Amino acid sequence: MLYILYTIFYGFKKEGGFGGDMNLKAIESIAISIRTLTMDSIEKARSGHPGMPMGCAEFGALLFGEILNHFPDDPRWKNRDRFILSAGHASMLLYSLLYLSGYDISLEDIKNFRQLGSKTPGHPEYGVTPGVESTTGPLGQGIANAVGMAIAEKMLSAHFNTDQHKIINHYIYVLASDGDMMEGVTYEATSLAGHLGLDNLIVFYDSNKITIDGSTSLCFTENIVKRFESFNWHTCSVNAYDLKHIVKAVNEAKTIQKKPSLIILESVIGKGAPNLSGKHEAHSSSLGKIEISEAKKNMGVPEDSFFYVHPEVFSYFEEKRKIWGKHYRGWNSKFKEWAKENPRLYKEWENIFKGPNLTGIELPTFKIGENISTKEASGEILNAIAKKVPNLIGGSADLRNASAVILKGLKDFQKDNPLGRNINFGVREHAMGAITNGIALYGGFKPFCSTLFVFSDYMRPPIRLASMMRLPVIYIFTHDSIFVGEDGPTHQPVEHLASLRVIPGLIVLRPADAQETESAWKIAIERKDGPVALVLTRQEIEVFEKDDTQWEETIKGGAYIASNSVGDTKIVIIATGSEVNLAIKAKKILKEESIRIVSMISRELFQAQLEKFKKDLIPDTAKTLVIEAGVANGWEMFKCPGSSVISVERFGASGPGEKVAEQCGININKIVEEIEKIKSDMNM
Repeated sequence: MLYILYTIFYGFKKEGGFGGDMNLKAIESIAISIRTLTMDSIEKARSGHPGMPMGCAEFGALLFGEILNHFPDDPRWKNRDRFILSAGHASMLLYSLLYLSGYDISLEDIKNFRQLGSKTPGHPEYGVTPGVESTTGPLGQGIANAVGMAIAEKMLSAHFNTDQHKIINHYIYVLASDGDMMEGVTYEATSLAGHLGLDNLIVFYDSNKITIDGSTSLCFTENIVKRFESFNWHTCSVNAYDLKHIVKAVNEAKTIQKKPSLIILESVIGKGAPNLSGKHEAHSSSLGKIEISEAKKNMGVPEDSFFYVHPEVFSYFEEKRKIWGKHYRGWNSKFKEWAKENPRLYKEWENIFKGPNLTGIELPTFKIGENISTKEASGEILNAIAKKVPNLIGGSADLRNASAVILKGLKDFQKDNPLGRNINFGVREHAMGAITNGIALYGGFKPFCSTLFVFSDYMRPPIRLASMMRLPVIYIFTHDSIFVGEDGPTHQPVEHLASLRVIPGLIVLRPADAQETESAWKIAIERKDGPVALVLTRQEIEVFEKDDTQWEETIKGGAYIASNSVGDTKIVIIATGSEVNLAIKAKKILKEESIRIVSMISRELFQAQLEKFKKDLIPDTAKTLVIEAGVANGWEMFKCPGSSVISVERFGASGPGEKVAEQCGININKIVEEIEKIKSDMNM
């Protein structure tokens, strides 16, 4: 009887839907199951966010049961719809749906929510849980990832679809929260999405008007509809429990051309909780045994049941899996026909999903004694690679000429030209990083993005997430030190190298000249299991002769001997970037044969090497002098009695770069002075 009352209360009836009639009784059963799984898993873990999963239970059931084009047996199917839970705190909504619809998630996984080693961590993690498309939780990042995926889908479909075969024609769906709508990264990303007319992107906004602290009226009263309409988005608002109108809204969104769509779901947080629904207490903590018991009673669920799933749910999804399987096999048949009729395109398809290969690519040569900034050298190398690697795409935050990242002869990606490979991100560093992550998550592309090094601060959250997800993104950071000069301390990075180096899994490469820049690019292009940051100079640097004849191989270990000692090595100068040149010039002035100069392009790669490799370059018996135009944090590993570090422990100043460096102690005289001190201590 209570079950029937629950049905009447929510006003369900059979209505037409996607590809036929929707079984709304089954969708209701899924919604009940989502609520019970959510309540019990969070209660067992004593941790979690029940509010949104309970408030969006009907929508989630509709999405996975009727809207998404997916196939749980193949979560990486190329033409699947992508679903991004930008509000990652609502992870139990996603986990419940993945489990119920047949992904490789078990009931035991649900019971182990938020436990060590489980497939159901506190927030969705890419690569941990089948069906999770992106690691989300930091609000706004998921929406920006989805914009990147929508860009990638546009590029891929434009390149590979033919008049006879549309092998890529899917949608990117997002579920976002009030919190997502408050984050600045959301508006950077959605502004660009509107400009680009990404009509393959549909965002559902769960507007329950509650955050952790209370009602959104405490701090959030803007008109979301007007904001998004000003961004060139199609918008509409629906009751989150009026499934007929949600279906209508989605169908309408799919007819809109050259505009992404925002569908606002007016919902109730914690729906189904008798005393806490609609309240901020339901947002982010267990409801408690009494509230859960009453909620189950109201839903007609046995009160003594745990992790209850309505019997109708699995039979419903079993039938759906047959339909999905038919669509999946049909797509594979069409793909085989397309491949047979388009062998050249098929070969390209295979190559881009294998990843870039530099074999046979003619890269520019840089002569000893040539003066060129590493950013300009990088630009030449980038363009040489781009000519032969068609899936290398990217852009900058309004700095493509300043950072030398424009792909020459390749058009801009715009709403009317999805084949362009230059992406104009605009002055949107926060979103740029997250959008680039989304492109990498989509697959088939090797994306890069670029800005001034000092603005890597704006990109730290997506860089951290890229490292967590092991995405092969390339970040190109230029204007790398106080040598920037006249722009002053606001544009002179000093703590940024140290800041990036502490991110686990990120490889930071700071090449010392144009030749090293080429090696840096090879490392960046060939890396498949994580991001790389190229840190490059604005000022010109002399290409120097390297004493290690095998340096191009040795540098893959993070360091090599740039200038060797004669006889016993008593002092090792360790330097990065432009400071290697300074060290070489200082050594010539000193005329000290026992000095060795090691160029350390990557501290992360060097630290990963065997002890023999490291000691062959930097013997235990030698004193060290580290030189870097940044803070000394992290260089402590080379400190020993009598050793020294030349660093910048202050902000810079506005003035010519050389004079700023002189004032900050990054100059040849300072190096000579420090070496003399070390020699004196060693009685040399």
